[in-house]
Amino acid sequence: MKKNDSPTVADVAELLKQEGFTPSESELEALTGYLTLVLKWNKVMNLVGPYSWRDILTILIIDSLHLNAFLRSLPLPEGLTTWDFGAGAGLPGIPLRALWQEGEYWLVDVREKRTMFMEQTVKRLKIPNTNVVNDRVENFMEQHEPADLMLSRAFMPWKKLLELVGPNIKQGGRIVVLALEGAPADLPAGWSIEKEISYTVGKDTRYFWSLVQA
Repeated sequence: MKKNDSPTVADVAELLKQEGFTPSESELEALTGYLTLVLKWNKVMNLVGPYSWRDILTILIIDSLHLNAFLRSLPLPEGLTTWDFGAGAGLPGIPLRALWQEGEYWLVDVREKRTMFMEQTVKRLKIPNTNVVNDRVENFMEQHEPADLMLSRAFMPWKKLLELVGPNIKQGGRIVVLALEGAPADLPAGWSIEKEISYTVGKDTRYFWSLVQA
């Protein structure tokens, strides 16, 4: 593996194999392309902080690979609509969409420079059915039909999240939360825990909760 900061597809494949993942060649190309663009933009704006490409891959992007497996384990409807709020640097959404391209996907962020990055990245990588919106989530939800699935990674505390987004999730729809702790026992009425998993990244234990609206 090269020691410089310009990862190749082979570099990414080798490191992901060490983490237990073996994406296809096309998936590896998309993941490497995303990683390369993050590194480029990170030099002029603080997208992800002062990480090396290896750290970006094994600390940040790795969540998307675990999330891909988690979503495939859920009984999701065909042609679903997915919302990803506070999408920032496109994590977990853009690497996820390199692997999981079900339905229509919306990346929403109020920060203009972040949405510029995401728009150009989605276009450059030719990721299908993936939309980028620069707006407040309240405005976005007013202008769109309820979603089947919403993904939340550090967007806001889960109680506030359910209050804000819950009324805009379809009956029987889901909110999947990426968290550093297990699912709460005190969910509000109308919500239940469908599935929860945990996995390790370095010294951290991370969790996915799928919360279903009954």
